[in-house]
Amino acid sequence: MLAQKRILLIIGGGIAAYKALELIRLLRKDGAAVTPVMTKAAGEFVTPLSVSALAGEKVYTHLFDLTDEAEMGHIQLSRVADLIVVAPATADLIARMAQGRADDLASTLLLATDTPVLVAPAMNVRMWHHPATQRNLATIQSDGIRLVGPEEGDMACGEYGLGRLAEPADILAAVRAMLSSGPLSGKHIIVTSGPTHEPIDPVRYIANRSSGAQGTAIAAALRDLGAKVSFITGPASVPPPDGVDIIRVETAAAMAAAVSAALPADAAVMAAAVADWRVANASDRKMKKDAAGTPPALSFAENPDILRDLSASPRRPRLVVGFAAETDHVIDHAQAKLAKKGCDWIVANDVSPATGIMGGAENAVTILSRDGAEEWPRLPKAEVARRLAARIADALE
Repeated sequence: MLAQKRILLIIGGGIAAYKALELIRLLRKDGAAVTPVMTKAAGEFVTPLSVSALAGEKVYTHLFDLTDEAEMGHIQLSRVADLIVVAPATADLIARMAQGRADDLASTLLLATDTPVLVAPAMNVRMWHHPATQRNLATIQSDGIRLVGPEEGDMACGEYGLGRLAEPADILAAVRAMLSSGPLSGKHIIVTSGPTHEPIDPVRYIANRSSGAQGTAIAAALRDLGAKVSFITGPASVPPPDGVDIIRVETAAAMAAAVSAALPADAAVMAAAVADWRVANASDRKMKKDAAGTPPALSFAENPDILRDLSASPRRPRLVVGFAAETDHVIDHAQAKLAKKGCDWIVANDVSPATGIMGGAENAVTILSRDGAEEWPRLPKAEVARRLAARIADALE
């Protein structure tokens, strides 16, 4: 899939640098040419000889190398690639990218390029969650840099959590998506997915049974057609896809804010199962039983109507797709929702327990628009996603 594509691979200095060797192998197997650049710290974990042997090309390491400057200046080196991949991207390297520093070859290349950049972070879990790192990530993402990973798991330091480098196969998938020339290339699409959690107190919340599987599949299918996908997900049980911009939220209010922040977009697919209400009198400490065992009195407030508000927004995408998960009178309820919300399509499905659809691997949907209804057979959720993505691509032509 990557034939005739040239990847500039910047290898940062972290224990995960060893995975860059496998990434090089996979990229070349997929047809890409790989030009490797190593930071000084990367050389503490993998040798330039190993990297060069796998890439079949010279490794670039120094900013002020007279031979390199004579043969291919660092500015030119940053611009001959189709894509720049930073893997692993350490907290320090991400910080330097966010600050626009150019104090070594890697950071200078990243500052001097107008080539798309894909970053695969890898660091200690506490470093990942530190506010400074999150600020830096937000900065580089606002500059148009795409992320893949990190993943959750055991770390070399003995801790567990987010911060593991994405697996090389997943980075390859993200590279393929960014270099795709599919029908949605150049299009930005927002996808919401999963449930929302509305707190009752610090340990309890109101939620639903959505796994996020259908929204995740839709995001992946749109990515595979070349779209830039902003994937806004509640606390789903299904992991998010690679090669998309992931925005994690908990509540409906946070999801509404994230959708607004992701605009402008060419299309939006609102697949999340958003809670209609939140607890207005949520406690800041765990609620306790009283002596009589009287249950606490909860009062409710209506959550933001994300689909309706987006459909009425002056920044409304060209195409807005809503979902209607119903347990009875599915088509009637979906038609009413289409009229009330002001969106373009509604994807309706029956999620009553007997169907096994909510949380399951298959779905049976009907697509409703002002032109009528189109019923699809029961299909794997991945196939539903592919069909919907193709229909979206046709609508955006």
